[in-house]
Amino acid sequence: MTLRIQIDDGAPPYEQVRAQISEQARSGALPVGYRLPTVRGLAETLGLAANTVAKAYRALEADGVIETRGRNGTVIAAAGPAAVREAAAAAQVYAERVRRLGLGEEEALAAVRDALRAAYG
Repeated sequence: MTLRIQIDDGAPPYEQVRAQISEQARSGALPVGYRLPTVRGLAETLGLAANTVAKAYRALEADGVIETRGRNGTVIAAAGPAAVREAAAAAQVYAERVRRLGLGEEEALAAVRDALRAAYG
């Protein structure tokens, strides 16, 4: 994730953070489930006050761009219909599980293809 704050831009810093994260999520540069830095961590990286980043995160959450998952952090939310969002959430859980199991990407994808073939006959 790359963010650049332009002090002489005229737009408030929180709006610049909000707009850049929103655009990167929309374009796919930040994929669904991508974990964002903590408010304090991002504020420190950008040289902003924590309240500025918190305001941007609140706006992004209100827009449905991000979601806060408690101890699991703040992530890019799934866009689209509820079924697509639910599938993206399930995929994220699966990805985390196969990583913990030590499977590589190809093995994980093969397991998904096999499951889909079985489900769709």
